[in-house]
Amino acid sequence: MVDRNLTSGTGGNISFYDQSNDVVWITPTGYDFYSIELVDLVGIDLTGKIIAGELKPTSEWHMHVEVYKYRQDVKAVIHGHTVYATALSLLREPLTATHYMVALAGKNVPIAEYATFGTLELAVNAVKAMGMKNAVLLANHGVNAVGSSLEHAFAVLEQVEYCSRLQLIARSAGQPIVIEDAEMNRIIEKFKSYGQ
Repeated sequence: MVDRNLTSGTGGNISFYDQSNDVVWITPTGYDFYSIELVDLVGIDLTGKIIAGELKPTSEWHMHVEVYKYRQDVKAVIHGHTVYATALSLLREPLTATHYMVALAGKNVPIAEYATFGTLELAVNAVKAMGMKNAVLLANHGVNAVGSSLEHAFAVLEQVEYCSRLQLIARSAGQPIVIEDAEMNRIIEKFKSYGQ
């Protein structure tokens, strides 16, 4: 995430839900990403109770467990303070279908209502706004991306940031043209069989 400019310093957090053992493996709070080793991960249950590890989990653990409670298809959550998606969140502007790659997240990426970081209120707002999409912008904060694996969630995060950048650049020159709903439906279907 840091190498690809998707967050900086200790901002952002990552989790993976091991459903077979009912454990959410999550990054610790206030830890530089370059310093994190496997032993530093914290295992929590869906109530936030620490069941493995010596460190405190990220202060945003609510945002992770609320997704896992609501979405059976999600196994990974990545929260980043990306530049362009966060810029959209400062404008309270959703990411629209101005580029077809947004389809990795859904037809668009909505904005969750603002709430203080690390709170259950923010987590509930994020899950409510995201619904069955794979990403949500957090007002004045950042972005959450989810997926069936860490790799999937990371790919969503990368494309949300890329499309956010394009939308802001295009908007600085004029009014971007949004791809129609029917075409986005076709694109989403095509993505289901894309790749190896």
